[in-house]
Amino acid sequence: MCIIEDSSITMSSDTDVSLSSYDEGQGSKLIRKAREAPFVPIGMAGFAAIVAYGLYKLKSRGNTKMSVHLIHMRVAAQGFVVGAMTLGMGYSMYQEFWAKPKP
Repeated sequence: MCIIEDSSITMSSDTDVSLSSYDEGQGSKLIRKAREAPFVPIGMAGFAAIVAYGLYKLKSRGNTKMSVHLIHMRVAAQGFVVGAMTLGMGYSMYQEFWAKPKP
């Protein structure tokens, strides 16, 4: 029976293997995704800003019915998000087709 007592030899097991996408935290994943598609966080921020503005203006809506006010805020928020998605798509197309140097 032979026992090896060399501390320089290390063995790795299959359970130590981890993928970088699973080790990534929520904050770093959001930052990575924002770099890949910069208009997504802009759309999210615009949506949140319009919702906050709508809630702020809810008190001073005057004679406007609640349902009409909510519909206007929904349309504004959706319009902002669709606009941000359209700009993001245009930006992606620009990067892919025009900004790349041709081989």
